[in-house]
Formats: sequence, C-alpha cells, structure tokens
Amino acid sequence: MTAKKILALARSQIGVTEQPPNSNTVLYNTEYYNRKVNGSNYAWCAVFLWWLFRECEAHDLYFDGKKTAFCPTLLDFHIRKGQQVRDGQYEPGDIVCFNFNGETGASHVGICECFDGEYMTSIDGNTGTGNEANGGAVMRRRRHKKYVVGGYRPKYEKTAPEAVEEDKEMPRYRTLNDVPAWYKPTIQKLMEQGALVGKENPDPDGLEDNVIDVTEEYCRVMVTLEKLGVF
Repeated sequence: MTAKKILALARSQIGVTEQPPNSNTVLYNTEYYNRKVNGSNYAWCAVFLWWLFRECEAHDLYFDGKKTAFCPTLLDFHIRKGQQVRDGQYEPGDIVCFNFNGETGASHVGICECFDGEYMTSIDGNTGTGNEANGGAVMRRRRHKKYVVGGYRPKYEKTAPEAVEEDKEMPRYRTLNDVPAWYKPTIQKLMEQGALVGKENPDPDGLEDNVIDVTEEYCRVMVTLEKLGVF
C-alpha cells in the first residue's frame, strides 16, 4: 500500500462530520467499536486513521493490526519500531501528532499531505475551526510546525516522487458555473451574502459576471463550516 493511495482515501472523506454535533457519533467510531457510540470518551482522530488503513487493506501499518484510539500510544509504538520522522523531514503520508496547548504530549493526530519546512498541511479526523483537537469533522488543516510534537512514517510501498508531487495540485474554479454540484449551493450562498466577492470577468463571453477563482480546498472548508452551522 502506498502513501498516494491512503492520501486519496483521506481526501475523499473531507467534509464528513459527526452527527449530531459534539456527539462523537460518526462512521469511523461505529466501525471501530462495532456499535454506534456517543459521548466524550470516544474522540476519533486516531480512529479515523485506523479506518483509513483498514479500508486500504493495510491493517498492519497502523498498529501492527491491533487497535488503539490513543494518540500517545500510537506514536510511542512506532517510535519504538524506529519509524520516527526526525528534524521536520516530513513527507506525504507520514502520521503527524500535534499539541495545541504548548505541551509536548500528543493530543491529536492526522496524516501529512505536505510540509514546506514551516507549515504542515494534514488531513485530520475530528478537527474543526473552533476546536483543533476535537472539532467533529474531517478537514484539511494547515498549521505552523510549532504545533507538531512528533510523527512517524509507516512502511509504505515505494512510489515515484512525481506521483506524490501530483497529489499537491488542487483544482481551482474560476466561476460559479465551474464549481462542482456538491459545493455550488454553499458557494452561491456565500456570494449572495457578500462574503465571497468576485472580480470583474475580463472575458465578455464568460458564463458568469464575476470571477471567484476559489480552490477545491476552500470549497470543502466552506461546506463543512455550513454543516457546522457557522453561517
């Protein structure tokens, strides 16, 4: 199993939220515990990773085929196996642990999508704009490296560097008509409310009056925020 494959699956889950909010009731928990659960004892950032590896038929790469929903246990286990990523040399597919309170212990975990030496972009389960470590949604997050407290590299199959590089490209949509149907109602709502203001279209034959030029990442985040009742 390659890093490219697991990242593709992680991206496909962006926008999934627990229902109802603040319940920890979500698909990944249901399959992890073999029953529907709810309550504060069922935080699911690590469980989301367990689900990804299981769906990719790579159970052994998560926790040697066993289960844990506790970030420190997961990180320590792989460090003991010699898989720790050192000196901030993170690559797509690495498992990255965070702490948002200035402490050194792992309190949240996600999967690295890219790292530029200063900022980490990851796809996380159970995160959100209002609560980084327990926000109830699968989202792509970009954070300063100061929040990273450790990480490890699963023993993926090797893949060509070009293939991983391609994963960094994000589609962009110039006009409302370009936006996929899944995102369009939310983007249109933002435009009607004046929260998203386009530029004048330089093409007189353009299908829209305004050029919005938004990324797929932006659309996904806005859909998630709308589901969470932010606007």
